[in-house]
Amino acid sequence: MLTRRHIRVKVMQCIYALTQSQDDALEKQEKFLKVSISNMYSLYLLMLSLLAEIHLMAENQLKLSSKKYLATPSDAYPNKEKFLNNRLMLQIANNSLLVTELSKRKLKNWYLNEEYVKIVYKEIVASSVYEDYMSSAQNGYEQDRQLLINLFKEIIAPNEKIYDYFEDDKLTWVDDIPIVNTFILKQLRKVKENQHESFFLPPLLKDEEDMDFARKLLTKTLLNNAELEKEIEGKTPNWDKDRIADIDAILLKMAICELLNFSSIPEKVTINEYLEIAKEYSTPKSSIFINGILDKLVKEYKSEGKLKKTGRGLL
Repeated sequence: MLTRRHIRVKVMQCIYALTQSQDDALEKQEKFLKVSISNMYSLYLLMLSLLAEIHLMAENQLKLSSKKYLATPSDAYPNKEKFLNNRLMLQIANNSLLVTELSKRKLKNWYLNEEYVKIVYKEIVASSVYEDYMSSAQNGYEQDRQLLINLFKEIIAPNEKIYDYFEDDKLTWVDDIPIVNTFILKQLRKVKENQHESFFLPPLLKDEEDMDFARKLLTKTLLNNAELEKEIEGKTPNWDKDRIADIDAILLKMAICELLNFSSIPEKVTINEYLEIAKEYSTPKSSIFINGILDKLVKEYKSEGKLKKTGRGLL
């Protein structure tokens, strides 16, 4: 689920938090990194379970409407239970592994904050996407899948109330939301009708090497901070630490650390990854600034024999 770029961003966030708090306790930062990565999976589970909660609300609303004597908008649809019987929605709503994982992590957010489920549900029912689906005579798995993809893209993922709720709950989730939403969309596009329940609970990290990479990148960058600053200073005339954006300085240190300490990662991969992160998290000119320094350093390291790379490398 998490790529190496996501892991680098998590490490960057940890180092930034340390510089802002001026707390140099390495053990505390390692714990923060681990919790931050774990919390991202909790966010994924909550976003996925929101679909299950929407299904439950639809079921309850249908039961209530059946007891009313006045006509409701849903009465005009050929099949009032079509949304309730959406095959992909049922796959998620009836996923026992998802229920178990939510229980294990004690994630009762939607039960305790049902108003957010109501907000999203009302937007869904009022949408043209929902109306077109309910009015259509077509009834198959592909139609069911496309409905969920459209609802997630147009209503659920961009919902400001949900975004504000997650931001208030955990600050690190602000950067995680787009990553999680993009991953869920990929899952919705790939899922098959007979898919095993475990499909919706992929491992957070590809393997233990990813977590090891995260820990080493964090600790080696922090422990060698003074030396890394000298490397940057040597390539920036009239260097003034206060004039370089905090994020730029952190990304440079991480990139230099990675170039010198992770032999299996090609230098081109390292440089490209940090340039892309700079474009997203720093100033418009940051990637040009960072690229110029890293380019000089790579040439210098190669001529001095400091850059020793082996293997194909990993992203």
